[in-house]
Amino acid sequence: MRTRLSICVKKARYASEQDALLAARRSGLPLRPYRCDRCRQFHLTSRTRGKRLDLQPPRFPDEPLP
Repeated sequence: MRTRLSICVKKARYASEQDALLAARRSGLPLRPYRCDRCRQFHLTSRTRGKRLDLQPPRFPDEPLP
């Protein structure tokens, strides 16, 4: 689904997926990053419709396994 421009301009933008994941983790909410087709940066969404859910919180590549 294409992001509406009016939504894009209201959302926080992150230069990288890593930055967006960090912000999602800090929020404490079940958010996931996606690349916006309008601004080509990353936003966060709580929508899961049509997405396979990963029940584990996202891990950073340098983070040790629990």
